Parts: sequence; C-alpha cells; structure tokens
Amino acid sequence: MDIQSTKIELVKAILAIENTEFIQKVADFINKEKVDFWNELSAAEQNEIKKGIKELNQGKRVSYDSFLKKIS
Repeated sequence: MDIQSTKIELVKAILAIENTEFIQKVADFINKEKVDFWNELSAAEQNEIKKGIKELNQGKRVSYDSFLKKIS
C-alpha cells in the first residue's frame, strides 16, 4: 500500500471512531509530531538569533535603508 492509500485508510478509520478520548489522544500525538523550526536550527544559528533579539531589545537597530546602503 502506498502512502496516500495509507493516509486515506487512516482518515476513514478515524472518522469511524466515536471515542472522544481516543480522538484527543490521536490529535495530541499528531501535534507532538509537528516539527518546530527552532529545534531544526543548529546551536550556532539559535545563538545568533538570540543575540539579534537581545540587540533589538537594547535598541541597537539599523534601518532597512541604512542596511541596503551598506551592502550595495
């Protein structure tokens, strides 16, 4: 059975279930499986983002126009 057929069979099975507790467990499981992009970043990337947020919170900002002038 290919993946699309398996998905369809799963949806059919879920639609046939009336047990709300089971449905909630399935929903919780699916939500836990969703990938959070933050966890996919390397430690170095996470640190750079945290550093940037810290600098923004300290008022260290560069306007978009100023940035464009620096890179062109």
